[in-house]
Amino acid sequence: MSPVRRSLMAAVSSSLVSLKHGLSHWCPHSSRLHNSTPALLASRTFHHRTFCIRASSDFANDNREYVIVGGGNAAGYAARTFVEHGLADGKLCIVCKEPYAPYERPALTKGYLFPLDKKPARLPGFHTCVGSGGERQTPEWYKEKGIEMIYEDPVTDVNTEKQTLQTQSGKLLKYGSLIIATGCTASRFPEKIGGNLPGVHYIRDVADADSLIESFKKAKKVVVVGGGYIGMEVAAAAVGWNLDTTVVFPEDHLLSRLFTPSLAQKYEELYQQNGVKFMKGAKIKNLDAGGDGRVAAVKLEDGSTIDADTVVIGIGAKPAVGPFEKVGLNTTVGGIQVDGLFRTKVPGIFAIGDVAAFPLKIYDRITRVEHVDHARKSAQHCVSALVTARTHIYDYLPYFYSRVFEYEGSQRKVWWQFFGDNVGETVEIGNFDPKIATFWIDSGRLKGVLVESGTAEEFQLLPKLARAQPLVDKAKLQSASSVEAALEIAHKSLQAEAKV
Repeated sequence: MSPVRRSLMAAVSSSLVSLKHGLSHWCPHSSRLHNSTPALLASRTFHHRTFCIRASSDFANDNREYVIVGGGNAAGYAARTFVEHGLADGKLCIVCKEPYAPYERPALTKGYLFPLDKKPARLPGFHTCVGSGGERQTPEWYKEKGIEMIYEDPVTDVNTEKQTLQTQSGKLLKYGSLIIATGCTASRFPEKIGGNLPGVHYIRDVADADSLIESFKKAKKVVVVGGGYIGMEVAAAAVGWNLDTTVVFPEDHLLSRLFTPSLAQKYEELYQQNGVKFMKGAKIKNLDAGGDGRVAAVKLEDGSTIDADTVVIGIGAKPAVGPFEKVGLNTTVGGIQVDGLFRTKVPGIFAIGDVAAFPLKIYDRITRVEHVDHARKSAQHCVSALVTARTHIYDYLPYFYSRVFEYEGSQRKVWWQFFGDNVGETVEIGNFDPKIATFWIDSGRLKGVLVESGTAEEFQLLPKLARAQPLVDKAKLQSASSVEAALEIAHKSLQAEAKV
């Protein structure tokens, strides 16, 4: 194909894309969809958008056809999808606050925190998209693909009428289509109760993890505040450093948003076998400083005190909406409201990953998902819909997992996976040695399933079960002699419904 013909085809493609960019509809601030998707799709309106076609890497006029704000997983996977469609070279710009190209953020509370003698993960080893088996997108990769990267210069303002972004350094960026992929920020303790004391850590980026590692090198007593993902993963890492570790949280058991009390007990026992202590049902009053100004103790509301020279706060996260509040927020689940194609109410602006409040089609509700799997898939779906004529609605199946105690010398490596919805009654099979499974059953149908230490084949079965939601015989499941036998019962239920 001649250069002239390629140029003409690119211009035609851009014109067609500009029509698609302008499609936008508003998802109501509601927790239910009420079968409204067809009506919403039918009501789409067209808006004119303007674009500038340029030669590769020519950004002298500060006009960008596509701009992604954020440098996390979602941004990296979105970039890869633009490349796959041939629409990145000279057209795509990524603006981020970190000095690094997008990376697989889950590594920060897993392999990155391994002791220095146990082969910890380090960049560039976990740049996207290695987490899903894809090519490692190093800074050189972005240069080779003609993608402009603006590092350490977060966006401070957006003008939706003029289609411009203002960065912290004063740079003014003109965009054609904008994808907001800002993720979340760690929830912090107030300064007045010691939330900013030296030795108090939060983990959201490489700099945070580096700071914690420096504390681990000198630490003797570590207190982890929070019994969720962050708390469990950081505590497991601290064990690898042979540190005196205590986990404090207000709930009755670990990971209360997902684990049943019985399931949590199995994990708590494993941690206790590794020397971790738990303070359950405990609330923090304040963090005390020592004579050197560093954190020295955690005071609880019941008057008790836990000595600590390092404290890690893992109490959740907040969507990083920043200057994008005007784009439209969901006041129920937080984040930026989007439809099933990740379009906001503002034509030409999209939101993906942790920050997006989207329709969870399978369960007919609006939600946000703070997980790498959704970050990857929402990015791919959004960009594919943006640059092609595809209009099928994002149909996500909730998926969560964790991997801990994986460093060399660990007596027991832990890896569980969960698919579906944790609603209804539960059936637990297995004794955690070596594996365990929990099934969630609602109105006779299998809604969710978790397996610890499963095989590759068993893990591949879980999403099939959770998506199909087959009718299962609860009594048969309860009488299963093993995890393998229980999964086989569920599998046969799935096959029986497929034949109907």
